[in-house]
Amino acid sequence: MTKTETYTSVWDALADTPEEAANLRARAELMQQIAAVIQQGEWTQAEAAVHCGVTQPRVNDLLRGRVSRFSLDALVNIATSLGRRVHIELLAA
Repeated sequence: MTKTETYTSVWDALADTPEEAANLRARAELMQQIAAVIQQGEWTQAEAAVHCGVTQPRVNDLLRGRVSRFSLDALVNIATSLGRRVHIELLAA
């Protein structure tokens, strides 16, 4: 009989360490918020790329949720290009 592991979140299941899981979670949340801004603007991917200061394939990666292709730094830069300010908050575990 195999032992079934349970995780608090999908990020905990994917990551090797709690630190890596936290980083994945933060990137995913930021990507979702950026994608919402793009959708609210009703931009094509090409238009979004101009607003974000990246290429259209990067926008495609972002909209498809390819978390591994983005660092927190890159996502903060994209959000700033969209006229947004990124706020980071530390919460008790």
